[in-house]
Amino acid sequence: MSVDGAVGRLRSEADEPGWEVDPDDEWGVAVIATVGRQLKLRREAVGMRAAEFGVAVGYGEDLVYKIEGGKRIPRPEYLDRADEVLGADGLLAAMKEDVRRVRYPKKVRDLAQLEARAVELQLYDPLNIHGLLQTPEYARGLLLMRRPAYSGDEVERFIAARVARKAVFERDPAPELSFVLEEWTLRRPLGGRAVLRQQLEHLLEAGQLRNVELQVMPMDREEHAGLAGGIEVLKSEDGSAVGRSLAVANGRPVSDPKQLRILELRYGVIRAQALTPRESTAFIEQLLGET
Repeated sequence: MSVDGAVGRLRSEADEPGWEVDPDDEWGVAVIATVGRQLKLRREAVGMRAAEFGVAVGYGEDLVYKIEGGKRIPRPEYLDRADEVLGADGLLAAMKEDVRRVRYPKKVRDLAQLEARAVELQLYDPLNIHGLLQTPEYARGLLLMRRPAYSGDEVERFIAARVARKAVFERDPAPELSFVLEEWTLRRPLGGRAVLRQQLEHLLEAGQLRNVELQVMPMDREEHAGLAGGIEVLKSEDGSAVGRSLAVANGRPVSDPKQLRILELRYGVIRAQALTPRESTAFIEQLLGET
């Protein structure tokens, strides 16, 4: 039962920040509305009042109404407990997968879908180690730096989303992935030096994959074509492509050939200015030894 053991009170909305439904996420709104409607129908079918049901699952009556009204995203354990209390034989618990997807921010889901279709990815992030390469511990250290601060629940939500995106490395056939990393992002010990060491070790492991190329842009370079911001170019098997950059269309995905040509040109120059993959591996090994 989801009850605060210290005081034995029912959970309220204040206990669960970050579980609101994004009103701009039409698919997410529809999913949570459907889940809420099923919960309400099941509760009413067994003749249980909302207050009584809330006590049974450890939630306040107001929060029960908001979940049933599609205003709040139910936690996985809420669905498990509701399934047990209402005798749903697994039907309510089975909705956890759809709810899990809604928990990821819409922009992350959209990006993951694009990555899932791509056979070639060209990725450059001037501010951080790219999300596809981040360890969960490094991602947590990075997210905790955000101001205004994310809630603890929001941090875990974003970490889960980034971990889910790593499925791109497990695809068969594997896509070709090219990353350019800024040297300073490999030196800043976000989360502590132990976390940084683990992150550098992970980069070396990723760089050994046959379909992955890692290149480092040293800080001493006098020429740098990436000052306009990050770049993502995702190419599909049918020859189509999608690109993103804050310098083009305010970061919205673009497929116009002219805009894609600009992004690919910039990325190609950045790669030429960076260390080669072999030199980059040696550089990361050196940094690991110094950390």
